[in-house]
Amino acid sequence: MSSSKPTPVASQRWRLDLAYDGRGFNGFAYQPRHETVVGLLRETLQTTLQLSEPPVIVGAGRTDTGVHALAQTISLDLPSPLFKSVREPEADRLIKSLNKQLRGRIKILRAEPVSEDFHARYSATWREYRYLVFEEARPNLNFASEWSWSIPGSLNLRAMNRAGKSAVGTHDFRAFCRKKEGTSGEDPIIRKVLSIKWERIADRWEMTPNSEEVTKLTIRAQSFCHNMVRCLTSTMVGIGLGELPENTIAERLESLSRDFLPPPAPPQGLALVAVGYPNLPKPVRKS
Repeated sequence: MSSSKPTPVASQRWRLDLAYDGRGFNGFAYQPRHETVVGLLRETLQTTLQLSEPPVIVGAGRTDTGVHALAQTISLDLPSPLFKSVREPEADRLIKSLNKQLRGRIKILRAEPVSEDFHARYSATWREYRYLVFEEARPNLNFASEWSWSIPGSLNLRAMNRAGKSAVGTHDFRAFCRKKEGTSGEDPIIRKVLSIKWERIADRWEMTPNSEEVTKLTIRAQSFCHNMVRCLTSTMVGIGLGELPENTIAERLESLSRDFLPPPAPPQGLALVAVGYPNLPKPVRKS
């Protein structure tokens, strides 16, 4: 008696670029008992494409609860072809189908088949985050409070930029990262920061009643450890307010101690805004 094995379904690796409002999710990574970005994507893809099981999704970076993304990238393997009948290009149909089901909670910006060696995490050469701060504790609209951090007082951006330069380069960031589960406080956390810049920009979104200026941090690194951007942000804000010495970051990169540093900056001011890949065109946002 011969046994027959099911014929393997041909698959194709896909790259999807997406944006999401982090307020409604318990972070990016899949958690069985909580709603996360990956969890909702897995469920939606399985339903939309009528898959026997949810796909494995790899992200360029993991965002925490409350952190937003304007340019997250994921990779996953999907059946080939995706749809039984194709009346338009598969990528366009996939974008429309997913966005209809996701109802604005996650927005698929781009979808395209890629080579099987593309990996959203390991193929990325850098990630860039943005953090928004409002100074003088002006009365903000609810929208602003969900996308920024209001702080009391005016910031010394020159001091903050000088302090930020200390973090550029390759360092052990133990003083500015949450320890990874299964590691000890003696394990180094080596990361390479490519650039850090604070600047004031026009409040074009009119997030404040007077629509004046927003203070923005842009930080780019090859990769980040858990809470790294938020810990560096709160430290630089403390320096900008005159509450911490300007050499705090340089000193803590040397001592590796987090004692008496401020807690991480609130998550709502943080957003993943770009991911870099070699020899790949920049994402084209679909309307």
